[in-house]
Amino acid sequence: MKTFYCEDMMCEKCVARINKALDEAKLEHSVDLASKTVTIDGCEKCAAKAAEILDDLGFTPVEK
Repeated sequence: MKTFYCEDMMCEKCVARINKALDEAKLEHSVDLASKTVTIDGCEKCAAKAAEILDDLGFTPVEK
């Protein structure tokens, strides 16, 4: 399990975009707007893929 802090996550639309992209990549995850975090359940490869997706969406993932 790996958690990323995404300071740029501001609203429910951000959460929806993240959920959609990570769902399409078939990554087990949870998104918490209050703490601005995205948690990935999976291996290092899954976490790296999630970080790449977050970056592509315009969110800067910072590993916690």
